Amino acid sequence: MASNASETRRPLIGLTTYLEPSRHGVWDVVSALLPAVYVDGVRAAGGRPVLLPPCEPGGTGWSDAELADLDGLVLTGGGDVDPARYGQVPLSTTGTPHPVRDDHEISLVRSALRLGLPVLGICRGAQVLNVALGGTLHQHLPDVLAGRRHQGEPAEFTTTRVRTEPGSRVRDLLGEETTVHCYHHQAVDRLADGLRVAARAGDGTVEAVEGVDPGAGFLLGVQWHPEEDTGDRRLFAAVVAAARDASAAVAR
Repeated sequence: MASNASETRRPLIGLTTYLEPSRHGVWDVVSALLPAVYVDGVRAAGGRPVLLPPCEPGGTGWSDAELADLDGLVLTGGGDVDPARYGQVPLSTTGTPHPVRDDHEISLVRSALRLGLPVLGICRGAQVLNVALGGTLHQHLPDVLAGRRHQGEPAEFTTTRVRTEPGSRVRDLLGEETTVHCYHHQAVDRLADGLRVAARAGDGTVEAVEGVDPGAGFLLGVQWHPEEDTGDRRLFAAVVAAARDASAAVAR
């Protein structure tokens, strides 16, 4: 009976959020925020989204026991990770750090790996994944590459053609090449142990990373924004399917 229930239950997918000032009617308060397109992506793929706001400074954070109710985790996009997290001094082009969110998401990555939860990192989320596992970032791609092809005008996504690596999970999901929505001025530099490059842009920029051992579970980070492409839900479908499989295995 438990096995049949697990097959019909929509997996519970945690989504990281921001704590940002916002205005609601007469109220001007700090809110836990996330663009609805992330929620829509999870729901369209058959998952049940639940928002995971950062804990206030000095708080205990989300415990493994609380996160054990989840079936999967999506690390969403956002601002720059504090370079101090990977041993560098911030450049003038690096955004203002958000230490509470950095603490929260790095802790979530480590908890998810301990619990065996499938993880999908999106843009900042892919960078958090690499930093949490010991890797580093290019703080400003225009310092490394000519031009701003990965981040054009403010608040406007560019499109980039990426090529996936042979034998990667990303190639299995998306094929040899695909066009994606990008908006980032940072990217993976030194790859963390336990990760491998899964896709690159034509200029060599790392556009996707994944776990070295596919048998260890679903662990994938993409530098682009799949939530912006409502006609292509394959990555959301993949993490939801992995969450469903993991939940069914526990039920058995």
